[in-house]
Amino acid sequence: MHRRRRTALVLTAAIAAAAPLLTACGSDAHPGAAAVVGGQRITVAQLDSRVNEVRRAQRAAVPDEAQYQQVLASTSSLTRDTLHNMVLDQVLHRAAQDEGISVTRKEVEQMRAGLEQQAGGAAALQTAWLQKYGIAPARLDENLQLQLEAQKLAAKLGTDTSQPDFWKALSKASRELRIDLNPRYGAWDVQKSSRVDAKTPWVREVTTATGTSGGQPVTA
Repeated sequence: MHRRRRTALVLTAAIAAAAPLLTACGSDAHPGAAAVVGGQRITVAQLDSRVNEVRRAQRAAVPDEAQYQQVLASTSSLTRDTLHNMVLDQVLHRAAQDEGISVTRKEVEQMRAGLEQQAGGAAALQTAWLQKYGIAPARLDENLQLQLEAQKLAAKLGTDTSQPDFWKALSKASRELRIDLNPRYGAWDVQKSSRVDAKTPWVREVTTATGTSGGQPVTA
């Protein structure tokens, strides 16, 4: 994916979506893992929990059933995009740590206060972040912390988040973390610091044969 599109995901923690999961067995080395980052597992259960947080928030924000179905259709790749963001968040945090960058709670609060003023209040900001970026209200502060880390990292490198030097730092962090995605969710491109669809014909064959999808059911 083009670097400028990835930038949007870095600074917004990503626009939610949720393509149907492909059927595939988890990695033999990491059963039950959606991904392994820095030796730590992101489990399928953790991924499903994050996706369901967004779905519950969307349901609460859009009580009309017809409108809610439209929301589901427009966010049909939520599961994969959520995993991408969960991994990218760790990559960005590692890149910031490598440069000695940290973000304080006060900085997050100041950023949030400014955004709430622009949006017209706390509820309006939460709704905007949910609708535009697929961020559940409970994850808003985490997202803002990562945005601040990205801004500080770019500033320290003397660049901005759309430029090669910034993405080179993320690529370095990706290599250090030795990211391994479960094939059902694709693969991790170290150079682009991005999830990509894996070319695994056998996965498609299993899906066609069984007519089922792996992982815990997610409303979509």
